[in-house]
Amino acid sequence: MTKIRKAVFPVAGFGTRFLPATKASPKEMLPVVDKPLIQYAVEEAAAAGITEIIFITGRSKRTIEDHFDKAYELEAELAAHGKLKLLKEVQSLLPENMHYSYVRQSEMLGLGHAVLCARPLIGDEPFAVVLADDLIEADVSVLKQMVDIYEQHEASIIGVQNVPLEQTSSYGIVRPQSMGVRMHRIADIVEKPQPENAPSTLGVVGRYVFRPELFNYLENVKPGAGGEIQLTDAIAAMLADHPALAYEFKGRRYDCGSKIGYLEATVVHALKHPQVAEQFAAFLSTLDLNVNQKKVSNETN
Repeated sequence: MTKIRKAVFPVAGFGTRFLPATKASPKEMLPVVDKPLIQYAVEEAAAAGITEIIFITGRSKRTIEDHFDKAYELEAELAAHGKLKLLKEVQSLLPENMHYSYVRQSEMLGLGHAVLCARPLIGDEPFAVVLADDLIEADVSVLKQMVDIYEQHEASIIGVQNVPLEQTSSYGIVRPQSMGVRMHRIADIVEKPQPENAPSTLGVVGRYVFRPELFNYLENVKPGAGGEIQLTDAIAAMLADHPALAYEFKGRRYDCGSKIGYLEATVVHALKHPQVAEQFAAFLSTLDLNVNQKKVSNETN
């Protein structure tokens, strides 16, 4: 069995929900306290034993490349001023066994197309796909959980979680055949169904482990709305020939592709941060958290 050592990070999107902040800077570089979203995702992959990171990039994504490059001038400056703790943190961004590659997605043709762009670098190996928008806290890296399961079943695995029925139109939704408490064989998968048509409430989140056969289906799937190649459609086509599993991971997910999810992640991580947690908690205790509710009430009256 081939070990999973490569992970694809699609980061070419425009991040329109965070404009104007993302006009010139990638949404993946938005900081949660003092670390960008993409760094959390790469650290999760490293904890799963991934050693090759493949970024599918687009215009204005150069800062991601710079972030994972060696910063000689900065390191020299920190060393010269005796800021050794900060120097160690900067150097830890680049684990010695990690290799980074960058592939330009010249046209925004969907998530499926972004994954397909990685085929020349993946070859005939199983691989992971990680969407940095989904920041997931877990005692064991969610990707590590999924890699371990892959080694048991050697089948493609999709990370899922139960979502409110009224939100199914925002997710790929799987039709499960239960195998256990958290594991389900996927009978079907549907892209963003309306609640009345949803086959379940198990929504796909940004963690995947795929066998290399997926690429064959990505190449042949017909473009959907907007001419985009949907990853969900390729998975659905693959199910006819290759089984795939849905895994309800252990961990707490923050949808940092939305403003609310991003703010929630920032507050929770700030309250856990060793340098600022105590002061930040004290600050929160001084806020009148009912101010906005009172304002709305007054406007209504």
